[in-house]
Amino acid sequence: MPLPVPNLDDRRFQDYVDDAKRYVQQNCPEWTDHNVSDPGVTLIETFAFMIDQLTYRLNLVPDRNYLKFLELIGVRLFPPSAAQAPVTFWLSSPQTNPVVVPRGSRVQTQRVDREEPIVFETLAELTIQSSGISRVVSHGIEEFAVFDHTDRLELEDFDAFGAVPIPGEALLIGLSEAAPSNVVALRFRAHVVGVGVDPENPPLAWEAFDGTAWHPCELERDETGGLNQPGDIILHVPPEHDVALIDGQRAGWLRCRVTQPDEGQPFYSASPRIETVSAFVIGGTTTAVHAQVIDDELIGISEGVAGQSFQLRQRPVVSSSVPHVLEVAGGDGWEEWTEVDTFAASDENDRHFILDRVAGEIVLGPVIRLEDGSTRNYGHVPPKGAPLRLRQYRSGGGEKGNVSRGVLATMKTQIPFIARVENRLPAGGGVEGEELENAKVRGPISLRTLGRAVTVEDYEILARQSAAGIARVRCVPATEEDPHAGVRILVVPAIADDADGTMPFTRLAPAAALLEQVAVSLDQRRAVGARVVVEPPFFQGVTVVAQVRARSFADPGRVRLDAATALYHFLHPIHGGADGAGWPFGRPVHAGEVYAVLQRVGGVELVEAVQLYPADPVTGERGLVTQRLEIAANALLFSYGHEVRVIGP
Repeated sequence: MPLPVPNLDDRRFQDYVDDAKRYVQQNCPEWTDHNVSDPGVTLIETFAFMIDQLTYRLNLVPDRNYLKFLELIGVRLFPPSAAQAPVTFWLSSPQTNPVVVPRGSRVQTQRVDREEPIVFETLAELTIQSSGISRVVSHGIEEFAVFDHTDRLELEDFDAFGAVPIPGEALLIGLSEAAPSNVVALRFRAHVVGVGVDPENPPLAWEAFDGTAWHPCELERDETGGLNQPGDIILHVPPEHDVALIDGQRAGWLRCRVTQPDEGQPFYSASPRIETVSAFVIGGTTTAVHAQVIDDELIGISEGVAGQSFQLRQRPVVSSSVPHVLEVAGGDGWEEWTEVDTFAASDENDRHFILDRVAGEIVLGPVIRLEDGSTRNYGHVPPKGAPLRLRQYRSGGGEKGNVSRGVLATMKTQIPFIARVENRLPAGGGVEGEELENAKVRGPISLRTLGRAVTVEDYEILARQSAAGIARVRCVPATEEDPHAGVRILVVPAIADDADGTMPFTRLAPAAALLEQVAVSLDQRRAVGARVVVEPPFFQGVTVVAQVRARSFADPGRVRLDAATALYHFLHPIHGGADGAGWPFGRPVHAGEVYAVLQRVGGVELVEAVQLYPADPVTGERGLVTQRLEIAANALLFSYGHEVRVIGP
């Protein structure tokens, strides 16, 4: 239990007024008018008010000392993290020359009333290539089953695959130039011959070649129904795409590969027959961040002494995959200084600095006087008069950057030949900065852990500190099925819901880079012999089927929408539960709780029935109806579609 903060003076305004009146009665009995309208009482209340303010400031002294102690042990507030999203720039029409989207191009949400738009900035330069068809080749599964159709285009039609397609056969399309991170449109003219397949779900996979391996392309739209009718196929090419040699032909290769059909999936009875195919680039995708990227900011001039500090123009500084580098001008150009967490291991030759991300401050190493009277520099001192600059940092971040898909639709930076912009996926990873009250609780815990993971709480705290963009962390022991797994760290990423409050299940999967970053950090802090596994939690799907009766004045459509929104919010893995901090790990859900949630919805007169169905978010299968849904200790709830029926009054 933490030590209680002392209250140095617990008296308040009315206590001072009552004490003053009592002393007046004792020392000046001739003063008998103690009504609030008396001028003397007014003076008493004035001085009581002033003393009350002094008492308030006096009681802040323990808090100020507490914060100073936190600074001494190296506890700093966690800065916010910035959300990121892939942003697609669409051309007004295919161009004959490449179109460049500069790094730092800005896109934003639309302004609503008086709210400021949310601005994102691209992190890298994007080149939208000008590319067309170079080669068209069919590849069979046998070694020499290769058919080049390039010279037959526009002259006669041809089979895309073998006469009867076999899984593994492919149609290769060579582009004149590689199109990494570009959007490629393939325009087909074809006959309806490849019958037998579902036009909405053909057994085909589109991939791009990087010279050594094939990478999957994202298929945005297929108007051909599996190469069976004229139309366009829109592909988002991965960034690994590169020019390579296949069968002695140099091109930027894409392929359409016949896949093994799933159970119940229709398959081709004959090969699609193609008359001609053309290709052109219509856009490109790059990553944008909800922060301002500042390059080469001059932060000050060195005074030639130890312990200098320099203020950045923008704050707070958000986490970045690009390391922060301080550059100091010297005789041979700019010297690079390295960021460290502490100067404890630095000597006078180490070019180190500390960056306080919340305060936006650069701090250089101090000089300490030793017992024998000599001094020691903890870090190098820049020469007097030398300019200092920070190579790059990002400022901004926060939860408001976790926008839904399609809302980044306004270009703040105008780029020639770009007609529109959109984020096809929601932004994720935005987390607010740490509150002071949380840091005051974390301070004693930091002293206890000392950077080492031993207890469950140690693992959870250190895992949350190791990477940005984490919404929840849970440490659980190994399961009986896998006793050698050791310590399991369950990570839930910070992501945004769609506009209707729903969330695709695939979005809950943490990025591999995020899991790797947490795993590397914990590996350096774990106890000897402990095995740490970092992975996402198990998600137990739940479907609520409810029937409610609306009030006489309520709109049934609005009641249905509000009720579904309330269910999605309450049974949410990140901000659900009774306290809004996310549904607790391993906590079951009872139908009675759902009754209470629905009854609080505006316009609901009566909740007549509630049924819970367990669901598998991966397969989509639902179980039998239940009134209490149990979940495992390492599991979270996930709303897998809710159905609300509204009956009129």
